[in-house]
Amino acid sequence: MSILEKLGLGQKKPETAPAIGIKKKKKQKEDRLKKNRYLRILIFLSFLAVVLITLPQPDFQPVASFQEEEPWRSDDLTAPFTFSLLKTQEELEQEREEIRQQTPPVFHVNENAQLLIGSELDAAFRSLQPVLDSYLQWQQAKESNLSSVETDSLRYIQERNFSDIQLSDESWNLLAENYYNVMTNNLPRGRLLTSQIKSELENITLDLLRTGIIDRNKSTLSRNDITIRNLQERTERRVSLANTRDLGEAQEYAGIMLNREFESDVALTALQIFTQYIRPNWIYSEEDTEAILQENLSEISTTRGAVEQGEIIIRRGDIVTEERANKLRSLAEARSATAGNLERWLRYAGEALIILIASLLFLIYLYLYRRSIFDKPSMFLLVFLALTLITLASAVVYPISGLNSYIVPIAVAPIILTIIFDSRVGLMATITLAIITGIVHDNSFEYLVATTAACTLGIFSVRDIKKRSQFFFITPGIVFLTYFIVLSGFALARYSGTEGLLTDLSFVAINAVFILFTYPLILLFEKLFKVTTDFTLLELADTNLPLLKELMNKAPGTFHHSLQIANMAESAASEIGANPLLCRVGAMYHDIGKMEKPGYFIENQSAGNEHDKLKPRMSSLVIKAHVSDGVKMAKEHNLPQVVIDFIQTHHGTSLIKYFFSRAKDQSDNGEVEEKDFRYDGPLPFTKEQGILLLADGIEAASRAMKDPNYNKLESLINRMVEDHISDGQLNNCPLTFRQIEIIKKAFLNILVGVYHSRIDYPDEKKEKEKEKEKEKEKQREKDQQKSNKTAEPDGQEEKEQDEKPDRQTNNLDSAIEKGNRS
Repeated sequence: MSILEKLGLGQKKPETAPAIGIKKKKKQKEDRLKKNRYLRILIFLSFLAVVLITLPQPDFQPVASFQEEEPWRSDDLTAPFTFSLLKTQEELEQEREEIRQQTPPVFHVNENAQLLIGSELDAAFRSLQPVLDSYLQWQQAKESNLSSVETDSLRYIQERNFSDIQLSDESWNLLAENYYNVMTNNLPRGRLLTSQIKSELENITLDLLRTGIIDRNKSTLSRNDITIRNLQERTERRVSLANTRDLGEAQEYAGIMLNREFESDVALTALQIFTQYIRPNWIYSEEDTEAILQENLSEISTTRGAVEQGEIIIRRGDIVTEERANKLRSLAEARSATAGNLERWLRYAGEALIILIASLLFLIYLYLYRRSIFDKPSMFLLVFLALTLITLASAVVYPISGLNSYIVPIAVAPIILTIIFDSRVGLMATITLAIITGIVHDNSFEYLVATTAACTLGIFSVRDIKKRSQFFFITPGIVFLTYFIVLSGFALARYSGTEGLLTDLSFVAINAVFILFTYPLILLFEKLFKVTTDFTLLELADTNLPLLKELMNKAPGTFHHSLQIANMAESAASEIGANPLLCRVGAMYHDIGKMEKPGYFIENQSAGNEHDKLKPRMSSLVIKAHVSDGVKMAKEHNLPQVVIDFIQTHHGTSLIKYFFSRAKDQSDNGEVEEKDFRYDGPLPFTKEQGILLLADGIEAASRAMKDPNYNKLESLINRMVEDHISDGQLNNCPLTFRQIEIIKKAFLNILVGVYHSRIDYPDEKKEKEKEKEKEKEKQREKDQQKSNKTAEPDGQEEKEQDEKPDRQTNNLDSAIEKGNRS
C-alpha cells in the first residue's frame, strides 16, 4: 500500500496527540501487519478466484438488448452472415410431446413363460387329487357305516385347506361329486371334470400366449401399437395393441371360451383355477422404452429455415414481435457458436477486469477508511466471506431456466456488514456487489440500478436498530418497495407492458422474504468471528437479565448510578457520532464488580463506613478489586469482550486520591508509593470507553454537590475533564478536543435536567436560609485560618465517590477554586 501513500491516498493520521513510546508501538504495528499481510492477500485472491471461476461463460448478444413488444431503439440490423433460425421453446416442446406420444412402449418376450405356466397348471391339478381321494374315502365310509366316517370327513376338510388351489365351496363340491360318481360307477376317466377342465385350460393358455399377454393395463398406454423384442431370437416387431391382451382381457377371453365348452357352474370352477396360474409373457421394458425415446428426442432439429446474409432482421422503430425476437436470439446463438477462443477469452478478460477493479476499489476503501477491518484478518475474512456467498448465489441462479435474477437477496450481505460494522462499509459492499452481479446477469444496467437503490435504502433502515420488528418488517418492505419503484420506472421508460414487470416483482417478493434469513446469518457470524452486533447489545441492555437483577438487589445504589451514567454516555455518544448503544450497555455493566463488596462503596452505604476500620492501603486494594472482580463476573456470564473492555478501562490508571492523601497524612515521613494507589488500567482506547470514564467521575461528583445549579455543574464538568486530560487518562483515546467540548455540553444538559430546581415551600425556605447562614459563618472562619492544609474536593471523580467516607470535607465553592487553580 506504499504506492497509495506516494499518490497521496494514504490513510489520514489519527487526530490524537503522540503517545509515549510511539516508535516502539509503530514497530510492533509494522511487525503485526507484516504477519497478517500474506493472510489478507490469500483471502482477497481466494475471493477473486471464486468469483472468476463461477463467472458464467459469456453469451454474444446482438447489437443491443431488447424487450418483446417494445420498439427497437437501435439502428437497422441486418444479418452479418447466414445463420439458422432457431425454433421457439414452444415449438420444441410441442415436437417433444409428439415424439413421446408416438414412441411405442417396448415389451420383451418371456420365452420361459409357457413352461412356467404349464408347470404351475400341472401342480395345481396334482394338488386337487388328495382332496378328491379323501372325499371318495369319506363317502365310501358313510355308505358302509364305518367308524372312520368322522375321521375321514376331517381329513377331507384338512386336504381342502392345505390345497394350493383356492376354490369356492360350490366348486369343491362339484369336482368332488363328479369324481365320486366316476370312480364308484367305474366310468371312463375322460368323464372326470378335472381332466376335461385341464385339457381346455391348456388349449386356452396356448392361444393366449401365442397372441401375447402384456403386464401393463391397456388403459395406461397412449399408443395403439407396441414393440415386441425377442432377445433370444434377436427380433423386433410392431404389434397392434388390439391384437394382444392384458391380464384382465385374458381372463375375459378364458371365461367366454369356458362358457362355450361347459355349463356355467363348471365354467366358473375352471375360471377360478385359470386366474390362479395365468401369467403375462410380454414384459414391459422401461429402460429400452426410455432409450428409444431419448434417441428420438435427440434427433429433433432445433432450427427451422435460415436467415440469409444481408437480410434485414429489424428496422429502427419496429416493434419487437415474437418472430423478430426469435431471429435476434438466433443471431446471438450463431454469433456465440462461431466465435473463436480468442474472442471468448477477450470478452472473459474484459469482464474479469471490471470485477477486479470493483474489488480493488472496495479493498482500497477498507485500507484508507476502515483500517480496523483491514488490519484484522478475521474481520477481513468476514467481509469477503459475506460478498462471496452472495456472488455464488447469483452464479448458481443465472443458468437455471425459469428463475429470475431478482430472486437473489443481494441486500443480505450489505445489511450484515452494516449491522456488524457501519453503514459506509455496507454501502461500499452494495456498489461492489451490484457491479459484480450485474456483470453475471448479462451486464444489465436495469439490474445494477435497481439493486444499488434497494440495497442502499435497506442499509439505511438498519443503521439504528432499536427492536427486532424493525428488521423483520420494515427492512424487507423497504427493499421490495424500492425494487418496485425502480423497475416500474424502467417499465414506463420503455413503454412496455405489465407482464414482464409482474414477473420481476414476483421474484422480488421472494427476494424480500429471503432477507429474513439475515438474522440467523448474523448470529452465525457472531459465533464464528466473535463479534458483537447491535442485536446482542439490545439483549444485554435489558435490565431484567439475571446479572443486572443481581446488581439491583445486592448494590442498588451502584445500579442506579450505572443507569444514570448510561443515560449520560448514550447522549454524549449520539452527539459526537459514536456508538450510543454500546456506550449504554458498557455503562450498565461497568461496575458489576461492586457486588462482591457493596458495603465498601459510598452509594450503597446506609449506616457507617467500612473504610473507617481499614488502613488507606487496604482500602485502596478493596476499591481497585471491583475492576478485576467485574471482569471475572463478566467472563463467567459470557459477556462479549467489548463489554469487558469497558469494565477494565472505566477507571484507566487514575489515582485514588482520597486514600492516597490519607496514607500520606498517616505516614511518618509523608512519602507513599503513588503506584499503590492507582488503578491497574488499561487506559481507554475507544471513544465510547473515553466517554464512560468521563461520565463515571462526573456523575459521582455531581451527587456530592450541595445545591447544584447550572454554573456549578458547568464548572465541575470543566474541572474534572481537565483533570483527566492532565492525568493522561485520555492519551490512548481517539477523542478530539472538539468532541470533548460536545461531550461536556451533553453531560451538562443531562445533569441540569436531573438536578432541576423546584418550588420551595415556606418551611423549606426557612430551613435553607438557616443552612446558608451557617455555611457563610463557617466560610468566614475558614478564610481567617492560615493553615495550608485543605481537604480533598467533593466529587473529584467517581473513584473518589466510590471510596469516600460519609463525612464531607469541603464545600463546593472551595472545591471549584481548587480545581481551577490545578
